[in-house]
Amino acid sequence: MSETRTTEPAPSPPPDPGAERLSVTGVSKRYGAVRAIRNADMTVRAGSVHALVGENGAGKSTLIKILSGAATADTGRITFEGRPVNISSTADAIALGIATVYQEPQLFPDLTVAENVFTGREITRRGRVDWAAQNARVVELLELIGLPARYATVPVSELSIAEQQQVSIAKALVGNAKVLILDEPSAILTDAEIEVLFGVVRRLASTGVAIIYISHRLDELFVIADEVTVMRDGQTLGTWPIEELSVRRVVELMVGGILEDTPPEHTVPDAPPRLVLEGLSCEGEYSDVDVAVRPGEIVTLYGLIGSGAAEIAETVYGMRRATSGRILLDGKPIAPHSPRAAKRLGIALLPANRKLQGLFSFQSIAFNISAGHLPMLSKLGTWMDRRRERQVARDFIARLSVKTPHERQPVSAMSGGNAQKVVLARQLVERPKVLVLAEPTQGVDVGAKEEIHRIVRSLAEEGTAVLIVTSDLPEAIRISDRLQVVRAGTTTVEFGPGASQADVLAAAAGAVDQEEAA
Repeated sequence: MSETRTTEPAPSPPPDPGAERLSVTGVSKRYGAVRAIRNADMTVRAGSVHALVGENGAGKSTLIKILSGAATADTGRITFEGRPVNISSTADAIALGIATVYQEPQLFPDLTVAENVFTGREITRRGRVDWAAQNARVVELLELIGLPARYATVPVSELSIAEQQQVSIAKALVGNAKVLILDEPSAILTDAEIEVLFGVVRRLASTGVAIIYISHRLDELFVIADEVTVMRDGQTLGTWPIEELSVRRVVELMVGGILEDTPPEHTVPDAPPRLVLEGLSCEGEYSDVDVAVRPGEIVTLYGLIGSGAAEIAETVYGMRRATSGRILLDGKPIAPHSPRAAKRLGIALLPANRKLQGLFSFQSIAFNISAGHLPMLSKLGTWMDRRRERQVARDFIARLSVKTPHERQPVSAMSGGNAQKVVLARQLVERPKVLVLAEPTQGVDVGAKEEIHRIVRSLAEEGTAVLIVTSDLPEAIRISDRLQVVRAGTTTVEFGPGASQADVLAAAAGAVDQEEAA
């Protein structure tokens, strides 16, 4: 989906459909020289699900921080149930009835569900915690969110991620929340778990709770949302009823252009394979995997969660040992036994979990890009050449279009898409022969996704062999020169450009074999 800067007129904002619960008018916020949001307007109504969307860096997170009390607006007005309010702390927000549930559950795994729900707001009687009263209240909340009453006394560590997220919602509701902010609630859930989440959201809305729902999965909006507010470049463009929009129109509003359906053409050079996986197996994880990637080619391994595709990528990068089969690099057998060994061979990996495996969040962009490259960027192999480190960082900031005021900015202050570009930049410092990308656009918005795809294509055009592992089906189809389905731990059907989502998904589910695909 490439885009131009020719815009269409935005749809007319809808008339006021009912009483408001929370409203922001003309809200602005600066962080030094960076204007995070300016003149933002949004009205959320009781009993409605209000989606807030925009590219990474559009201002969504800053607006939510202001509403939840984690940041204070420089200018503007906030009203709650029709009266002006001042939210200068999280305690202020909670006192009003504004609660936030983040993407990853923030719970104590060794405590019970009831203990987690009441942490910091325990019910006491005569100076002691009233466990019976707490458990009774938690049982009521569990019934509301669709969890068994017996979970009240179960340690959180014994629950699934989806159930932990429901507990986080119960924790938010224990303070009688009137506005519930759900920040990327579905990002770590399976399709079945998302349906459960939607059921919880609908039940809460039916009781009069106003829901602010933030998601990069735009198709979800048309299942769960009543209204949508779109942000771009720190501003709110407007709010529209969901029935006036389509996924395509929302994307166009977010990126400020008209989308084209056809990706740029990419010609793969006729050359011997650079990377070959030949009968590769790892006991208990995958078996008989056959993959070949030529210089300048983008090959994608697509598989549902648990298919074994992620483990294949880890083996190529030396994070996991194969038990049989061969890996060939430029026709020569290799056996990378560690990431360091893989790096020396010219193999780089963009990890799926950038927070845990890819970033030093509180360090600068320059530090994150140079990390692991001391021999190349050092003086006498010992001390980092800071001038060269800064220059390399500036070069990659420009090349990858990283949005930042300078290379000294901490990565923790960046949007998800820009942080992902920083992780990618580190993999490119020493120009790898093979670039393995695991879930390269997970958790980033559509604009950042397109930019990352553009970068990947340009790397392939420069001769890099690119192997992508993803569970994002539209991405797999759109970016691949060839797509191989991984199912039950082995590579099965291969597709060329232009494959249909239905055919690929059928193959991933085991409904299509290689002969039918051909």
